[in-house]
Amino acid sequence: MPDVSAHAPSAEDPTAVAPLARYTTLGLGGPADRLVEASTADELVAAVRAAGRHHEPILLLGGGSNVVIGDDGFPGTAVLVRSRGFQVIAEEPAAAGEPATVTIRVQAGEPWDDLVAATVAAGWSGVECLSGIPGSAGATPIQNVGAYGQEVAETVATVHVYDRLTGERHALPAADCRFAYRESLFKRNDRYLMLAVDFRLVRSELSTPIRYAELAHAVGVATGDRVPLADARAAVLRLRAGKGMVLDPTDPDTCSVGSFFMNPVLDADAAEAFRARVAAAGVGDPPTWPVTAGGTGSLKVSAAWLIDKGGFGKGYPGLDTPVAISSRHTLALTHRGGGSTAELLELARTIRDGVRARFGVSLHPEPVLVGCTFD
Repeated sequence: MPDVSAHAPSAEDPTAVAPLARYTTLGLGGPADRLVEASTADELVAAVRAAGRHHEPILLLGGGSNVVIGDDGFPGTAVLVRSRGFQVIAEEPAAAGEPATVTIRVQAGEPWDDLVAATVAAGWSGVECLSGIPGSAGATPIQNVGAYGQEVAETVATVHVYDRLTGERHALPAADCRFAYRESLFKRNDRYLMLAVDFRLVRSELSTPIRYAELAHAVGVATGDRVPLADARAAVLRLRAGKGMVLDPTDPDTCSVGSFFMNPVLDADAAEAFRARVAAAGVGDPPTWPVTAGGTGSLKVSAAWLIDKGGFGKGYPGLDTPVAISSRHTLALTHRGGGSTAELLELARTIRDGVRARFGVSLHPEPVLVGCTFD
């Protein structure tokens, strides 16, 4: 198991440390005490056990696409999850009105978009609308990654974990993972180490029914229709790229964690109060979706709309600032270079407070915060 210690001597600079910024899509974050790269599930377990024996905090980093790390870094061992590959572990033929399926076991460190591309090429339907999302496969169940009408919870069959409390490995069926909107058993819970994920996909050259109106429009079909897998993937990639949501090292707008804020879910009373505020403000009708999680009358509200109508448009507070809202999407907070995590979070608080003051709605961050807070 390679140990690329953050304090290892450098021939060029013997005092050099390894800032975690280089392992995140934001390009922000201070150093860890020690950096370890694990390329197999066994190496991942060994790294976690070693840290436990030394009573040392541990941080697991896959693609670094959904994490905000504080400027002071991490006082412990950071483990780079670099396990790769997937294999077919089960196949079921079509029967009794059910489609043929294939179940694949994916190693935690497998780059997510590489996996999606492979499933589309193989004719396996279920994750094609999640194209272009950065990060690793093992991270997707943690926040129940979703986009353009799909969520990974719809295809996750089993999550393979190492239980740091008991020292045992477990295979947790999807029903035990407590999936909800951008939530799961694993979010804000360091008990479980992701080792692999089993996804059950449908053998089909066509996508799942297109649920998202913007995507349906992009592929020229009605909501609920299906399109060839490759067409769905290509359209999603175009839409994401147009919003700066596909990583590009030459494009500062993509230096982000994707959507920084979650779409808030309001119960019936909060939804009624929100509608009254919107009407009084005279800012038009917000995009909303009925949900069942908050009870009858609950609504999910577009965070992007709230931010924009709250007075924080694309590019805010200006193109000459090190941190700013993306010039193409109000949900993405970008780091253009030379900034700090403290500056990014201050911008996020300004947006949150402005939206709350105008609409009475609280925005909450989607990424995991390490060594920093959003109070």
